[in-house]
Amino acid sequence: MIREICKDTDFLAKKAELATLEDLPIANDLLETLEYHRDGCVGMAANMIGVCKRIIAVEDGAHYLVMFNPQILKKSDPYTAEEGCLSLSGTRTAKRWRSIKVRWQNERFQERIKTFTGWTAQIIQHEIDHCDGILI
Repeated sequence: MIREICKDTDFLAKKAELATLEDLPIANDLLETLEYHRDGCVGMAANMIGVCKRIIAVEDGAHYLVMFNPQILKKSDPYTAEEGCLSLSGTRTAKRWRSIKVRWQNERFQERIKTFTGWTAQIIQHEIDHCDGILI
């Protein structure tokens, strides 16, 4: 189901709760909402659709990747990025890392660890900020 984009900064500033297997329907809604906004959006966190759970969906090349409970384990090569967000008006600068090592769970709640670089790494960092209640 395509959900409305949350713009309530008080809600967006809350730290997300850990996701569980019961939250799979939220991930499906998150993906459908991201696909609906694909012309102007490359990633979303669950709080952007009004659910305070640690779930993100990001563009990863030609497909989308859903991450449950993502955590950055390692980061390197900092830079400053200019980013926009469907939940917030305008653009903001944010400190990002060109390379990040991330641990997350997939849709079967199997643990995954992978290093991401470049654009995909930046998107993941933005969405993890959402999970942590950080408004860029």
